[in-house]
Amino acid sequence: MNIDLIIKEFISIWVVVDPIGSIPVFIAVTASLHSSVRRKIAFKSVFIAAAVLLFFIVAGQHLLEALDIPLAAFQIAGGIVLFLFALTMIFSSKPEDEKKQIHDNDAMHLAVFPLAVPSLASPGAMLAVVMLTDNHRYSFEEQLITAGVTALVLLITLVLFLLASPIQRIIGESGASIVSRVMGLILASVAVDNVLRAISSYFNLV
Repeated sequence: MNIDLIIKEFISIWVVVDPIGSIPVFIAVTASLHSSVRRKIAFKSVFIAAAVLLFFIVAGQHLLEALDIPLAAFQIAGGIVLFLFALTMIFSSKPEDEKKQIHDNDAMHLAVFPLAVPSLASPGAMLAVVMLTDNHRYSFEEQLITAGVTALVLLITLVLFLLASPIQRIIGESGASIVSRVMGLILASVAVDNVLRAISSYFNLV
């Protein structure tokens, strides 16, 4: 796998995980908590998201094959879902939507919901890592690289969570909203590309 493909994978995974867009969510759900609790929630949420995505990297395609679902069909469906997910990033307010789900007496549970799932390990991210580790297209070494890229994105996410307060002060809610929407546009392009590639593969057009 050359450096261009690694960069493309990094961008794809970065977009679907959306660390920048998750910062306002993290700030919103942990605003009233002590700094030590916020750090624990940051570590726990990233760890859970990593475990979920690793499961889909390792077992996602095997599950599809057990159900006799062609990866091309899953890729088309995934591309459509990714596109719809991108539209929500562009047109909706992610922090406000998820902030309504918070329960004050479940502080550590916030690491699971809404931070790990669906903010970080979103349906779009789950679909993306399955498509990027297709056993029929990528070698074991290339899949390891994809897993490493995913881990790198989540590590950066952890650092951003730990620096969430100063970042929020710098870019503000408007800045985070703009970045999230730009990422949504990039994700929409990635989704369309996935659908076109899958259609081409399914109908043997190449």
